[in-house]
Amino acid sequence: MHIGTRVLSTTALALLVATGPTAVVAHAQTDLDCRDFAFQEDAQAVLNRNPSDPFRLDADHDGIACEDLPHRPSPSATVTPTALTPAPATATPVPQRGVNAGVGGGTGPAGFEMVGGVGLTVLALSLIGGHVVLRRRRSAAAAAAHKP
Repeated sequence: MHIGTRVLSTTALALLVATGPTAVVAHAQTDLDCRDFAFQEDAQAVLNRNPSDPFRLDADHDGIACEDLPHRPSPSATVTPTALTPAPATATPVPQRGVNAGVGGGTGPAGFEMVGGVGLTVLALSLIGGHVVLRRRRSAAAAAAHKP
C-alpha cells in the first residue's frame, strides 16, 4: 500500500474518531455561574433544586450558594405609609444572562458547527471508502499479474 494513502486514511479516521463524539457532548449541558444571578437568593434556589451542585455554585460546600452576591431587599422593609402593610413579594426572576451577555452558557451547536461536523464526517468516510476501493483494485491487479 502506498504510504501517502495510508497516512491520509489514518489521519482521516483519527480525526473522525476524535472529534465526532465530543461535538455533541460539548453542547449537552448549559452551565450557570454566580455571574448569571443578580441576587444570592436566586442562586440559592437553583442549588436547593439540585443539592449535588452540578454548577459549582457552592464553592466552600457549606450549603450557601454564591455568598458574594448581594441579597434581595426584604419585602417586609417596604411598607405603605397609610396601611402599614408589607408590599407584595415579587416573583423570583429566572436568570436572563448567559450567551447574550457574553458570560457563558450555551444552548447547543450553532448552524455552522453542524455543517462543519457533517462535512468532516463525509470527508472522512469518503477518504476511508476511497482507500478501501484503491486497496481492492491494487490487490486484484497484483493477483492478475501473478496468474500464469
